[in-house]
Amino acid sequence: MKSSETASGLFGELTGLSFSDHIAHEVVGEITEGLTVLSVSPTAAEIGQKVAQVATGRKWRPILVLAIDGANVPTRPETAKGRRPGRKKKRAKRARWKGQWREAKGLRFYLVDRERIVHLLSWHQVQSDKELGEALRQVKEAGLIPEEEVRFCVIADGAKWIWKQVKALFPSAVQVLDYYHCSEHLHKAASVQFGDNPEKQTEWMEATIARLFCGEVRGVIDGLQGMKARDAQAAEEIRKLIGYLTSNQGRVDYGFARKGGYPIGSGGIESANKFISLAT
Repeated sequence: MKSSETASGLFGELTGLSFSDHIAHEVVGEITEGLTVLSVSPTAAEIGQKVAQVATGRKWRPILVLAIDGANVPTRPETAKGRRPGRKKKRAKRARWKGQWREAKGLRFYLVDRERIVHLLSWHQVQSDKELGEALRQVKEAGLIPEEEVRFCVIADGAKWIWKQVKALFPSAVQVLDYYHCSEHLHKAASVQFGDNPEKQTEWMEATIARLFCGEVRGVIDGLQGMKARDAQAAEEIRKLIGYLTSNQGRVDYGFARKGGYPIGSGGIESANKFISLAT
């Protein structure tokens, strides 16, 4: 895996000694066992300093974003470790085990500073939604996020487990459904309903997105409910899209979000996920 290969290479360059990427992987795993989000977080004072820097010279409080998402990462199963005399652990021959892709749920807090973002803290682990919620609870109870000094926004896709955690811990935060995830759902329904008419598909997509940007999600839902499906497959996709938009009505007013300066895309967490996925 790339991060382990990089670590073993740098160690060799700096010390003249060498060990395999597999040893690097195991050593890092043992060192980091038991760490929590607070183990890698900056202090409340350090975060407050960054907030103050971004707020300098501005009329409005700066926007602080919590982005949550999951990413598939390659993992090594426990069966890849064995025993032999003189060592507690050893890696089994590669032919005896096969890696597994698993979801690493991650969170990232950052400030919006005009055209750039200012990173505050992040936490990515192969974990359950409850475990990610526990990490968020630790951050909140430690007082790391100065909610009274910022305009707090949470952005994520439509996963119900995410918004359940957000409602429990940050009920007053502005909630935004990632625009690109939303548009994927729209495109899927449009491609099935208007698949044989590209012009009609494009026309419907542009009109629907424009209505969402104007805060007319209720009108979009009403239009879908009155739409005559071309076949059973289209009817099912329309039904799922109605449910998706209905459960996220308060999160798809992209016009309001843009006017307030809030991001509507989850690029801040997607870029972190890409790094985690490639480096793991």
